[in-house]
Amino acid sequence: MGSSRYAAQVAARRLRARGMDAVAEYASAEQRPAFPSGETLTIAISATGGSRETLDAVGHDFVALTNDPASELARRATTVVEMHAGVEEGGVACRSFQHTQLLLHALVEHLTGGDTARTAELARRTAEATEDLLDRRDAWLPTALELLAEDTCDGIFPIAPAERISSALQSALMFREGPRRAADGCETGDWAHVDVYLTKTLRYAAVFLPGSRYDEQALDWLHRRKSTIVGVGGEVPGAALAVRFRHDGHPGVRLMTETLVSELVAAVLWSRGQGQS
Repeated sequence: MGSSRYAAQVAARRLRARGMDAVAEYASAEQRPAFPSGETLTIAISATGGSRETLDAVGHDFVALTNDPASELARRATTVVEMHAGVEEGGVACRSFQHTQLLLHALVEHLTGGDTARTAELARRTAEATEDLLDRRDAWLPTALELLAEDTCDGIFPIAPAERISSALQSALMFREGPRRAADGCETGDWAHVDVYLTKTLRYAAVFLPGSRYDEQALDWLHRRKSTIVGVGGEVPGAALAVRFRHDGHPGVRLMTETLVSELVAAVLWSRGQGQS
């Protein structure tokens, strides 16, 4: 559920691209895909290990990916993989989301015969990119806050390629969960079919995460409608602000790091009391 499902979506897509049957399912779904018994690996993902829907969905033979090894989910599991994300005082899954994605990256490499050393290298680069964004926040965060403030736009709409859709969905969730702002994430190609209409009537602010072959199409509409664009992790023509970070040319580093921008903006808006707690 929530950000755990966002991360699972991306991992399942990568597994399918490598020829494996894989799905990311809502724990709350009444009907689930049928796979041969004994040949299915079930991974229940919950940072807290206490999500009601996830607990209701699991059987007696599954792997728990959780940040709390003492949780009910962990107690029921056959195997427990701990996220080691530490305590998140605000109660919002940020670091645990990043750790979930790194662990799922390791799983994909392991199951598909890839080089598991890539995950260690990715984790190192991700740490460097994260530190870079944090160290330089005074250079980009004030402008981002101004562009995405409640009196500046009617909603915040992160946009990302299908391969990194978790970044758009997680970024939007940060604005909803913390400062309670109107926000929704969208896939870049699909944006022209579902979200473009909002740019006609709203003071639309896009957090644009580049890398799709359909970036130009979406940006054309955003420019025509004079929408606000905050670019993150790459070149975004016409953006009012471009937030770059170390190693952002690496797709894996982008996936693991780019949501930090929205997390930090949302955290400050939350602390300022924008929206309802």
